[in-house]
Amino acid sequence: MLTVADVIEAQTGQRPPAAEAIALGGAVHDSRDAYPGALFVALPGEHVDGHDYVAAAFEGGCAAALVERPLDGLTNLDLRSAEAPDAAIQAPLCLVVEDSLQALQQAARFWRAKLDLCVVGITGSVGKTTSKELIADVLGQQFNTFKSLGNFNNEIGLPLSVLAINEEHKYAVLEMGFYVIGEIAFLVDIAQPQLGLVTNIGTVHAERAGSQEAIFEGKSELVAGLPADGVAILNYDDPRVKAMAERSRARVFTYGLDPAADLWADEIEGLGLDGVRFTLHHGDEQHRVEMPMIGRHSVYTALGAAAVGLVEGMSWATILAGLRAGRSELRLVTARSASGALLLDDTYNASPESTLAALELLSDLEGRKVAVLGDMLELGQYEREGHERVGALAAEVADVLVTVGQRARIIAETARKNGLDVVTECDSSAAALDYLRENLNADDVVLVKGSRAMYMENIVPGLEAAQ
Repeated sequence: MLTVADVIEAQTGQRPPAAEAIALGGAVHDSRDAYPGALFVALPGEHVDGHDYVAAAFEGGCAAALVERPLDGLTNLDLRSAEAPDAAIQAPLCLVVEDSLQALQQAARFWRAKLDLCVVGITGSVGKTTSKELIADVLGQQFNTFKSLGNFNNEIGLPLSVLAINEEHKYAVLEMGFYVIGEIAFLVDIAQPQLGLVTNIGTVHAERAGSQEAIFEGKSELVAGLPADGVAILNYDDPRVKAMAERSRARVFTYGLDPAADLWADEIEGLGLDGVRFTLHHGDEQHRVEMPMIGRHSVYTALGAAAVGLVEGMSWATILAGLRAGRSELRLVTARSASGALLLDDTYNASPESTLAALELLSDLEGRKVAVLGDMLELGQYEREGHERVGALAAEVADVLVTVGQRARIIAETARKNGLDVVTECDSSAAALDYLRENLNADDVVLVKGSRAMYMENIVPGLEAAQ
């Protein structure tokens, strides 16, 4: 079990025996998430300084805190010198370090090195979280499996997840996010994955990364960091992901809808809100699968999860049980409006790729199809192209299109050019809500999707509350 002794040794190379007695069940960086036995990480910030909340974290049960300065009224153990810590060690106590974030990362790196387990790293522009969930569902059929907390996938979240792993876990499935080149390489150095799965390369975050080429370079760091005896699991249908095979010294296993992939699927049937049905092929074997994940795009998620199971030597019976048990499409929520319309709340966030997938789901459902689509942000040079792609598919799928925001006017413009007549453009989600309240029918099915900054998440509750 992780102890304060591990955290101290990670920083100083020394292991005070008294610190062995203080067990830690993980770490948090928000005092509101404090629980008995946690390590609190006091992160300084421009607007919120974690040092102001150490006492609250201790009140919530935290056993220790990483801090950058001694705190009055609390027990402080200074780890900034090369000398062995000689202060009294008893919980709760503050561990004083030069940089609390770096200390967190070093503690996670140290702890990971002590653990005997297989780590599966996941990256991609879309589908990281659903892939993580379904891979954990499959591996969990046979092994004690840990999965990263929520969508903790950056330089703070991944170390927090690593510190929550214990010796009983045999596998850990960890997301790895990307904004700038070098970020995933840094996360790989901490997590030391043996398996790396890449879902796709899209345009999301291109505003910060610069281009799809930069995104390719950044996400390639996962497969480049795998050991020679590891496995890179790559989406064969995405040319950029497929090309990553040249970046890895690990064995490559591919999946997709192309029969040239190692694992591939065909005979795909969307079952609407009941899930999806398809046939998996691997070598001479084939298996008909029906699973509860929503949308045809979920087949790629299933392929990736099945690929991990096959690479790890699991039986088809066990893999299929995991796929059928998986309910990983957690972000899309269904509800009913006051008028009786079926509402598909997919407002977690939006990129061209995820919005196209949501529109494909809408096309599988019965009723008048209403697409309510907001601005997609952080697309950089792909902003117009991404909105045009969505507009073209919206014209094919939707009977009614409602757009929210200035960028989404490109969606409306493109949909009209492609023959959709019923298009309404709104400047805000509040305006869209007013329009929908007046114009929805009982047999409508309504997709609501857009970037978080557009407040699209207010639309569905507003329609449910309408009188």
